[in-house]
Amino acid sequence: ERAIARHEVREIEQRHTVDGPRQDVALDEEDDVVIIYNRVPKTASTSFTNIAYDLCAKNKYHVLHINTTKNNPVMSLQDQVRFVKNVTSWKEMKPGFYHGHISYLDFAKFGVKKKPIYINVIRDPIERLVSYYYFLRFGDDYRPGLRRRKQGDKKTFDECVAAGGSDCAPEKLWLQIPFFCGHSSECW
Repeated sequence: ERAIARHEVREIEQRHTVDGPRQDVALDEEDDVVIIYNRVPKTASTSFTNIAYDLCAKNKYHVLHINTTKNNPVMSLQDQVRFVKNVTSWKEMKPGFYHGHISYLDFAKFGVKKKPIYINVIRDPIERLVSYYYFLRFGDDYRPGLRRRKQGDKKTFDECVAAGGSDCAPEKLWLQIPFFCGHSSECW
């Protein structure tokens, strides 16, 4: 499957260099940049992304949200191929800042020469888990009308720990690691 994916990406790259929509416009080295911010939930990622949106017009780059099905951070191989194709060949959106709750994707496995730059923000695992625990109950200011899964549950985080609840289980401390590991099932 990876060999087929690499072949498809190479075909797209060749098409874009031979008869692509912007073959007459070569990107400068400084414009041929893609940054991927694979946001870990509850690590100030919304605040950080808002800074990118605030600065994009002034600094002449594009901000693009990566929206995956059901916010699943792992993409199918077919979606990975499509994503790699889009990111590498969409010259109109370079320089680009892509952001979303997705796990690391190794572009080199698909034969891409010019790989994107990955950035991230992490947080103390306990603080992140506590933040997520209360987020499920109270949400945030960005979508105040959205009904949360645990809305109405008034149990504190400490009470959850004392009761051995699933929302505060120690296994949930390690949610950040898979975002750096990748798409393989062992990561998740």
